[in-house]
Amino acid sequence: MDAIQKLENGDIKISEDVIATIAGVSATDVKGVAGMSGGLVGGIAEILGKKSLSKGVKIDINDKGAFIDLYLIVEYGVRIPDIAWEIQDKVKTIIQTMTNLNVIEVNIHIQGVAFPNIKEDDPQQKQSK
Repeated sequence: MDAIQKLENGDIKISEDVIATIAGVSATDVKGVAGMSGGLVGGIAEILGKKSLSKGVKIDINDKGAFIDLYLIVEYGVRIPDIAWEIQDKVKTIIQTMTNLNVIEVNIHIQGVAFPNIKEDDPQQKQSK
């Protein structure tokens, strides 16, 4: 269901895909977020060259407002509760500012942890073996 706002001069309809894109871009802009987790279908679409800015975002809009679920991959070493709170606040604020849509919930689902690349030529890595 799209977000619909009734105004004096007519209606404004904002697609769920637009809201999902705003949420995905806002979330990945937070330091410590490695990316979105789109599952098997999203991964296949990316392999085929179709990159989706709304990957890893589920939107449900009803008469009360928007419920948003974000499926994320975080960088190794971040404090997950802190980054989750920051993402929730940022996504809610940006969506409400850009669309005037009431955001009821922003649920964070951590799907994985991205580790830094370990190079065989790195002397510090060889010492720790």
